[in-house]
Amino acid sequence: MTRFFFENALLPDGWAKNVLTETDGSGWITSVMVNSILDRPDHRAAIAVPGVPNCHSHAFQRAMAGLAEFRSQSVDSFWTWRDLMYRFVDKLTPEDLAAIAAQAYMEMLEAGFTAVAEFHYLHHAPDRRPFDDVGEMSGGIIQAVQQTGIGLTLLPVFYECSGFGSMVPDPAQGRFVNTLHRYGQLIERTLSMMKDLPDAVMGLAPHSLRAVTPEGLNGMLSLPCAGAIHIHIAEQVREVDECLAWYGARPVAWLLDNFPVDERWCLVHATHLDRMEIRQLANSGAVVGLCPITEANLGDGIFEAVSFFDQGGLIGIGSDSNIAIGVADELRLLEYSQRLRDHGRNRLAAEGQSSGRTLFDHALKGGAKAGDRRSGRIEVGYRADFVSLDQDHPDLLSRQGDAWLDGWIFAGGNNVVKDVWVGGRHVVRDGLHFARNGIALEYAKILSRIVTS
Repeated sequence: MTRFFFENALLPDGWAKNVLTETDGSGWITSVMVNSILDRPDHRAAIAVPGVPNCHSHAFQRAMAGLAEFRSQSVDSFWTWRDLMYRFVDKLTPEDLAAIAAQAYMEMLEAGFTAVAEFHYLHHAPDRRPFDDVGEMSGGIIQAVQQTGIGLTLLPVFYECSGFGSMVPDPAQGRFVNTLHRYGQLIERTLSMMKDLPDAVMGLAPHSLRAVTPEGLNGMLSLPCAGAIHIHIAEQVREVDECLAWYGARPVAWLLDNFPVDERWCLVHATHLDRMEIRQLANSGAVVGLCPITEANLGDGIFEAVSFFDQGGLIGIGSDSNIAIGVADELRLLEYSQRLRDHGRNRLAAEGQSSGRTLFDHALKGGAKAGDRRSGRIEVGYRADFVSLDQDHPDLLSRQGDAWLDGWIFAGGNNVVKDVWVGGRHVVRDGLHFARNGIALEYAKILSRIVTS
């Protein structure tokens, strides 16, 4: 048993004082007692909140951060960025992926993320042929998780075509593409590789409606893996137009009409929705996975979060391309995008409520749901994923309760995060990951080769 004493903690029913939390040897919360007496705990924190699950990541793209910020054509867009990404990905080995993912996951932990839903679509060798071991690249992700201690929901991606109408894959997509049979083998192999990871979860990920046929989507959903289901959808206007041209319906509307979308699903981005789609998607129980920093960087557009919240919809947040990693940064930009569009303030909070608390509650609930995880709550039966905030940080001074969250999200940032525990394991101390030096050194070696080659 490990005991944590929190002078202030955010519990499911609100803030509480002098919270004594006990965990078992497997990293699960077994007891939560408020107004307790300090009795030599194993760990102590002044301000504790649940760790946030990251609902969408492409770890390998961390190594691209800042490398695509030049105008290559008269019209630069998501699609020209994607061409650069294809060229970049051709260089990566399983060892490279492990080092890059470790850097990304370390930074996530230092920012207050305690788990990640890894949307993993880099499967084959640099020559675009399958490895003898179909799970070779997945092994790089698993190695990074073992090295950093982050919680994992692994989402191997099914990718079979390059556009609506079963278009033949572009050669540049060769490292992603699988047959349904080989994808099933990948799921089976990766499950066996994950068996020793604590609290690891497997899910399914059809890449997008443009990259998976209806037959392929039906086939993969019949695989013996009943966890989370994630899909990119309606991220770009061009994608919506092409879906309308092929299916005669908008992407989210078509998916909702043709597949049993429910609480297992996370629709990533869903940037371009009409009013009917917003209502139907909110009623489905699915989570919308928002990645505001990446969506801004790629020029995707602004999600209609105000309308979605008003309909009772739930969102999670993810770091996607990992161009910048931060719980506070993602949530701040989400709120600010609504303010910029609507010419108002505090757009996502109900009257009389804190914006920071509203956003944080969504990130916890939506992230845990999307990742198929028992996390996001300091409660018996949940994972012991805790984040302590620095009470002495200038943006948290002389505040209480939800004002701490407002200070972290809107005034502070990653440097407000002091300590992080995942499954009861102390992985970040005084703002720094326990293996930071070794991870950063290996990342620097990898980057010096792949960027200059």
